[in-house]
Amino acid sequence: MIVAPEKKRPYFGLTGGWLTFWVTVACATDMSLFGYDQGVFSGVVISKDFLEVHDLVGPTKTKTLSTVTAIYDVGCFFGAIFAFTIGERLGRKKAILLGTTIMAVGTILQSTSFSLEQMFIGRIILGVGNGINTATAPVWQTETSQLKWRGKLVILEMMMNIAGYCLVNWINYGLSFAGGAVAWRFPLAFQFIFLFILWTTTPWLPESPRWLLAHGKEEEAVEVIACLEAKSLNDPFVIAQRNEIEFTIQYERENAMRWRDLFKKKSANDTKTLRRLLLGAGSQFMQQMGGINIMSYYLPTVLETAVGMEESMARLLTACNAISYLIFSGLAVLLVERMGRRGLMILSTAGQFFCFLVITILLYLVETRSNGAVFGKASIVFFFLFHGSFGIGMLGVPWLYPTEINSLPMRTKGAAVATATDWITNFVIVEITPIGIQSIGWKFWIVWTVTNAAFLPILYFFYPETANRSLEDIDDYYRGNPSLIVVKEPDAICRRRPQKYIDREDEEIEKTAISKGLAPVTADHIEFS
Repeated sequence: MIVAPEKKRPYFGLTGGWLTFWVTVACATDMSLFGYDQGVFSGVVISKDFLEVHDLVGPTKTKTLSTVTAIYDVGCFFGAIFAFTIGERLGRKKAILLGTTIMAVGTILQSTSFSLEQMFIGRIILGVGNGINTATAPVWQTETSQLKWRGKLVILEMMMNIAGYCLVNWINYGLSFAGGAVAWRFPLAFQFIFLFILWTTTPWLPESPRWLLAHGKEEEAVEVIACLEAKSLNDPFVIAQRNEIEFTIQYERENAMRWRDLFKKKSANDTKTLRRLLLGAGSQFMQQMGGINIMSYYLPTVLETAVGMEESMARLLTACNAISYLIFSGLAVLLVERMGRRGLMILSTAGQFFCFLVITILLYLVETRSNGAVFGKASIVFFFLFHGSFGIGMLGVPWLYPTEINSLPMRTKGAAVATATDWITNFVIVEITPIGIQSIGWKFWIVWTVTNAAFLPILYFFYPETANRSLEDIDDYYRGNPSLIVVKEPDAICRRRPQKYIDREDEEIEKTAISKGLAPVTADHIEFS
């Protein structure tokens, strides 16, 4: 008798929590590299060898220096647009692998640079790859995570973003004692550690089941859902998940609209595509216009020029600040489901407003009082607290929120638009910061005090809660034509999953179980692996 060979188990036999763990490793590595990139140039731009090799010495070179720093963000912007136009066709995994390979080219060009032109090109190419990856990784994580873990895992990725930022600041500080070319070439080349991890993990991991179903690959999608949930292919919960995703895909296709139709009068079946797109992009706009990348790119420069620290002390304080920043970002993992997305964004923005208000007052006193050095030292505390305030909310939630608030057909596009918004506003801030500090001194900080104050009512009145809801729950909410002012509806702002969504899921699972002659099971009884 001939025995058919046993079918090879996918993903090296990993299922449930272990499979989600390895997806998280890949996504967290991507975000660690993102954080590393944001911090690496803060040490590069004050390295004497770098400035001399690229003819950037002297106050007349301030604008050129700010541009070579900020041009990376332009590359990221175009990378996010690329993810928005091509990423949906490639899939989540292929897009990340493409972005990683592009980043490798940019890394080589930067770390071997001997001219300003080469550094410009390297910065742009690196940015394009990072723009693709940062627009894709949170979507991939969101679409492969169980509801119970989705928010925590995306926020964990942003904690790893700060781990990368923390690592590079200590590398920059340590190599500053070595001096010479190694002080800036080695930190730039070190990015290959992250790239190798992405190349070796991403290819064998599962594609998003939602992307697979949207592209007609039903058999593979069901297998992925079953593996991620550690259940059999014909389990009622797996079938119910597939049916719910397919319903959402079909509904959106039947009611989809072209980009040019977004601003026209909406039909009765409209799922508020434009509103959801603006909410997602708005969260990224508020993240950047809150002022974080003044600190990420230029904190050593700020501590030297505005506060009066020596270079070595400025580097050391920046590295120490990165550790406290990492600790606060870790708190967000614990709070993101308990306080919800909107709660964390409001708390975080309120803290940022307070810190910038105090920083503005203290730096005014630095410039106007004879004992200004004392006030400069006092301001350091609030630079640290600002990072803490940002870390507990506005660091991670604006990357998570666009992947949740947008519908499935718009998820890649919505995340890419949000990421592009992040990068173009990032470019503006990184470009103007050295010029603003040099030109108007303490008045520069008034801008960020005002922006944070303005964002608080926007977050309170217009942003619905997405915590403890499935992606399909959010689609169902918008099919109900909700009010623009979310505080009018308790279900829109509560942190717990609304009962109507639990009841609907239980009914679907029960119907599936009955149709297959299996014992009924409810969503409340499902254990997450």
